[in-house]
Parts: sequence; C-alpha cells; structure tokens
Amino acid sequence: MSIEIKAPTFPESVADGTVATWHKQPGESVARDELIVDIETDKVVLEVVAPADGTIAEILKGEGDTVLSDEIIARFAAGEAPAAANNGVAAEAEAEISGPEDSTDAGVGPAARKLLEENNLSASQVSGSGKGGRVTKEDVLKHLKNKPAAPVAAPAAATEMASQPVSEGVRIEKRVPMTRLRATIAKRLVQAQQNAAMLTTYNEINMKPIMELRNQYKDLFEKTHNGTRLGFMSFFVKAATEALKRFPAVNASIDGNDMVYHGFQDIGVAVSTERGLVVPILRDTDDMGLADIERNIRDFAVRGRDGKLGIEDMQGGTFTITNGGVFGSLLSTPILNAPQTAILGMHKIQDRPMAVNGEVVILPMMYLALSYDHRMIDGKDAVQFLVTIKDLLEDPARMLLDV
Repeated sequence: MSIEIKAPTFPESVADGTVATWHKQPGESVARDELIVDIETDKVVLEVVAPADGTIAEILKGEGDTVLSDEIIARFAAGEAPAAANNGVAAEAEAEISGPEDSTDAGVGPAARKLLEENNLSASQVSGSGKGGRVTKEDVLKHLKNKPAAPVAAPAAATEMASQPVSEGVRIEKRVPMTRLRATIAKRLVQAQQNAAMLTTYNEINMKPIMELRNQYKDLFEKTHNGTRLGFMSFFVKAATEALKRFPAVNASIDGNDMVYHGFQDIGVAVSTERGLVVPILRDTDDMGLADIERNIRDFAVRGRDGKLGIEDMQGGTFTITNGGVFGSLLSTPILNAPQTAILGMHKIQDRPMAVNGEVVILPMMYLALSYDHRMIDGKDAVQFLVTIKDLLEDPARMLLDV
C-alpha cells in the first residue's frame, strides 16, 4: 500500500520550511514511528516519522528544498521491505555483481556521504554501525577522530605535496548558507532596531543576599524537590514577575497603533543552542514557585540542545530575560524581542569594591540592563522597573511579603 508522506502542518506564523536531513533513503526499511526526515522552520526543527512499517518508495523533496504546510515530500510503501533486509545472501550477491563502489554508496546516508567527500574518504574505509552495516555520520566522525595524525600510506602523494611550493599568507574563506533559524533571528533583530524607539537603562545589583540564601538552602531545596537544583534565574524570574505586575506597560506589546496590556506574565528565557538563540516561554509565572521555574528552564535547555523544542513552546511571551553572564559578558545592550516592549539582560557576577556606609567593601556585583521601547514605556517607568528588581533581589524577603 502506498502512503503519501507530507510535511507537518505549520502554524499561521510559519509560512514554509526546508528539508534539513533525510534519515532514510529509497528502498531502505523503516519501522513504524521511526524518524525519516527533519523539516527546519524559522523557529524549530520538526520531525516526520514513518506512518507504518515499510520502505521509502520515492523522495519528492530533497535536502535543501522548500516545502509548504502539508505538502507531499515522499511516497511510502507500507508493509514492504527491501530485498537486502529479507535476504542477506541475495544482498551479498547483488553487491558482488554491482561492484564495491555501488554497494558502499547504497549503504551511506547523505550526511555521512558529505563528510566522506569533504575528507577524501571512501565508505569502505569506515566501519558501519547502522542497520545492515550502514555507514552513519557518527561512524565517519569516529573514524576521523581515531585517524592517525600522519598516515603511512600513499608516499607518492606525500612526495608530490612536499615538492609543491607552500603558499605563504594564504587566507582561507568558507562560505556557508544561513540556516532558516539564523536568518530569521537576523531579520527580527534588524526589524526590532528599525521599528522601535529602543533605549537601554542600566543598574547594578548586590548578589550577596541571593548567593547566601542559595548556599544556605540549595541542598535542602534539591532534596525536597526531587533533584531540582536552585539557580539564580528563578529568583530573577520571580522578581521580574512582581515588577511586571507593578509596571503594566513593561509587560505590554504594540500591535499597529494599539497598545495591548496583558493581564498575565509569560516570561521568555533565552536559551543558546547549536542552531542559534531560541526563547521558550514560561507561562503564568505568577503561579509558579522557584522549583517549577527551575524545572521548566532545565527542561527547555535539554530539549533545546536536542532540537526537541516545539513551536508552541516559543509562541507568545510578554517579557524576555537573557543571561549573557553565563558566557562571561560583563555588560551588554540586549535587543527587543518584538512585539514585546522590554527585555532584561543579566550579566557576569564579579567582585568589585563598593562603598557601604562610608567603607570600601568587596561585594559580588552584577550589572543589569533593561532595553525598552520608548514609544510604549516612559523613561521613569523603565528606571523604576529596574530599581524594583534590584530592591527585590537585594532583599529577597520583599518577594514573600509583597512589599
């Protein structure tokens, strides 16, 4: 039975996608719900799985092709298996007839084949760990990692290379196309700067009270909440939530000529992944405890690393927090995450000499930056919002007492 494989149904905010990687090739056996292709959109990578046991009959959209929502990208033969999967002897005989080059090509995926070509390797040099001895991308990477630094083979080639003059001052360039996510990030950042009256106000916070509180209770916290660790981000999320309730304009957004005030706090937390920066959303943070926040942030980080974040995880949001301090940033100017009107930037904690009651004291200090859209937020409100966060974090009891 032939089944049409279609691209996923994209939400209204996603116009189209790009075929990123085919994990299965025509004629290759596939189990039900096994991953066969990745579709990359502006926000996430969507996985398409096999609808049943069978084989890929035909690929209609190759890697790099643009696809629309629900567009047919391949045809699937359900209940059928390739001859190689059913008869190992027949597969060996066919390989002998077709020759070694054809057989190795048939057992190499597109990602692995690309790596082989880039490193001037043949599939016969790599031990395949995939189904039926298939050479995977991981096999090639493992081979390259274990490859000796100075190969003994091909002395003639080495002599030829040694005889050629070495070009001094050669400047190598490598041109790589942007991923859809990276291109979208670039477009949105430029639009935010062009379409908003963006300003940034700064302040600094004494992190000693939060650090002492964390050190005092982190072991008990982790034991009480089943291994959930107490970090600094949950304190900032709770402080920002309280400040957003006091300054509704900072929690608002602009839609054309309308100012939209949100009666809830959905805070986006910027997460760095290999594909780029993504901002999953913590929903209704006013109803969340510190453990809930830490647990969700940890989940976002793991799923972001594994490419498992869904579009629904990143839609919406009324405010954003980004932490450049984890990478060592001492001070920065965060760019608005449109259509939101403000974003809070955290930075590195660094010991600095501070004047306290007429004496110089070394304290762990952090610079805070609030970028905001001046069309929506007055400077007074932006400054007071940031001061509120500073006051709440320097005296955490304020968050409990709501003062």
